Amino acid sequence: MSRASKHSAPHSHFMDNFESSLTPYPYIGPGGMRMVFFQSKQSRSKSAPPLVKSSSHPSPLAATLEANMQTVRQRLSDPLDLKFHDLQLSANSGCLAYLDTLVDTDIIHEQILLPLAKGLDLPIRQQLTSTDVQIRHDIDNVIQDLLSGCAVLFLRDQDEAYSVNVPSHQLRSIEEPSNEKVIRGTHDGLIESLSVNLHLIRKRLETSQLVIRSFEVGDEVQSKLALLYMQDIANPEMIAKATHRLSSIHADLFKSSGYVEQLIEDSWLSPFPQILSTERADRIAYNLIEGRAAVITDGSPTALVFPVNLFTFFQSPDDYNSRWHIGSFYRMLRILSFFIASMLPAIYIAIIAFHFEVLPFKLVVAFKQSVELVPFPPLIEAMLMELTIELIREAGIRMPTSIGPVIGIVGGIIIGQAAVEANLVSNVMVIVVAVTATASFTITSNEMVTSLRLLRFPFMFAAASFGFLGISICLSVVLMHLCALESFGTPYLAPLSTGKWSDMRDAIFRFPLWLLQRRPRDPLPIKTKRSTSMRGWLSDEPDDY
Repeated sequence: MSRASKHSAPHSHFMDNFESSLTPYPYIGPGGMRMVFFQSKQSRSKSAPPLVKSSSHPSPLAATLEANMQTVRQRLSDPLDLKFHDLQLSANSGCLAYLDTLVDTDIIHEQILLPLAKGLDLPIRQQLTSTDVQIRHDIDNVIQDLLSGCAVLFLRDQDEAYSVNVPSHQLRSIEEPSNEKVIRGTHDGLIESLSVNLHLIRKRLETSQLVIRSFEVGDEVQSKLALLYMQDIANPEMIAKATHRLSSIHADLFKSSGYVEQLIEDSWLSPFPQILSTERADRIAYNLIEGRAAVITDGSPTALVFPVNLFTFFQSPDDYNSRWHIGSFYRMLRILSFFIASMLPAIYIAIIAFHFEVLPFKLVVAFKQSVELVPFPPLIEAMLMELTIELIREAGIRMPTSIGPVIGIVGGIIIGQAAVEANLVSNVMVIVVAVTATASFTITSNEMVTSLRLLRFPFMFAAASFGFLGISICLSVVLMHLCALESFGTPYLAPLSTGKWSDMRDAIFRFPLWLLQRRPRDPLPIKTKRSTSMRGWLSDEPDDY
């Protein structure tokens, strides 16, 4: 039996049973992009309908225009930005309602007011030039449409309304993410618009196998999420697990994708990130081709990619845009930086407090001269410098962009020099802390960098208590935790822990592209083979070329 049939046969039945418990909500997004939002029957019975609170029974529109207008005012608490525009049509009269802070008035004028002003004797739906028009019979749907950036047309003596999607697009320009810059490759990144982000991914994956499944989550305020995966590559069981977790989360409001990450990750006690956060559309597309899935949140420029392993956080698009020697060297440098950023201060403490004998004699003299005037033990000395670096780093982030880097550089130099001259810390400790901070900046994932900043403190305490033995014990505990950790069913230390040595071609090293003919097996893709031969010209080229 083929690998594809082994996965699709049992899991397709599971997916069918699971999706039967979800109820779709059709939605037409900006630009006419059609989506379907899913919500589980169990969660829908316990929570309010999307975007607005109402009773469990539908509230049909009234037959009178005045009653509908009054109901809209009451349901929205008569806000300042609620506008009504009276219309006189050829055979009837009506009123157009909208929230002017959410709509584009120019589009309303072009697609609604001008066509209706012509007075054609045609049905309303045929007079409107917009391609995104929905007929509503329920007041809950009308309120939801108004809050989503629609204009709703009510007609006199009719119990139905026409909803036209005319949102205002106040968006920032597409630019390269500041924390994921590359030397070679594309320089565009995600922004705060779900439709624009889906466009950036669609532009790179022009295939019918790309599936976009959307959800509405949130109890008080609904937020739109999009789950992306390749239908012919992604593992159906992993997609079912992601769908179940997304449809089962509850919160009042989702401010960003970080909220979703915390609610769907496997282990909330682990300091290590189990989901990759990225703002690069090309990185998302590459991971989708490998069999992973991605979640994009409307209003957030950050996408979540899963399942992942530890080595995913050390990969960069530059690794694949450069030749394999260069890509492998810099990837190994990032992995080395992982150990430097987490254990270098602890190694310094262990040497100074317990193991002077590991140093050459000339270094022992230099170290002795550096630390003999410092009144604090090595642990307190290291803690002072580490906390100072964290303060400077946090202040540099919160300060205005024009002076933030200057404050960080000047503050670090001045404080470090003054601390050495005041004999509060040794000059060797200043070098150790500077190298540690520099090593952490080489890692491409900000979440992993943050984890390392917290992880070095337990190592420092263990080194101050037992020396190298304490570091070994702490490292063993971390390795045991990493071996037990999973990301949506994928071992976190794959391929090391799974023994899939062929996947090491794109883990610690980056082999030549023509040798990466198989996808990584840790996300359990349906199709493991990428292509038969990436360098097919070798077999077609004549020998005397």
